[in-house]
Amino acid sequence: MKLNELRPKKGSRKKRFKVGRGPGSGLGKTAGRGGKGQTARKSGPVGAAFEGGQMPLQRRVPKVGFNSHFPEGPQVVNLGDIEKRFDAKATISAVELEAKGLIRTASRPVKVLNKGTLTKALTIKAAKFSDSAKAAIEAAGGKAEVIVAKRGKAE
Repeated sequence: MKLNELRPKKGSRKKRFKVGRGPGSGLGKTAGRGGKGQTARKSGPVGAAFEGGQMPLQRRVPKVGFNSHFPEGPQVVNLGDIEKRFDAKATISAVELEAKGLIRTASRPVKVLNKGTLTKALTIKAAKFSDSAKAAIEAAGGKAEVIVAKRGKAE
């Protein structure tokens, strides 16, 4: 087998059909585009939202409110990750979580979720806890303290 002997598999390459080559071809004259009008032109069929020149729906309905391109919800931390990185009897806040690389920044609120298991008694300070996470922390002998995050900084 040589490079110059390579050929595509039989039937895998179909020849492009040339349209507009006379009435005998089956696709002569209008070349499969139908009659006259906008859709017969080369810059033809218009977009799905085009309404024939009428003001399109997406432009005539009122726009209300504001959607940020950068929405900031709480940063999420799982109990299993906290279990791996902290020793028993530790007090954990956003600053400690940031230092261990569990959250990006201590300035945004933190929510603790119950994914994984917690066996150590820890005091965790966060803006929010899921109900099951709070129960798991207290079952392990720890405390879940809800803090109100001040704007721009965390405790």
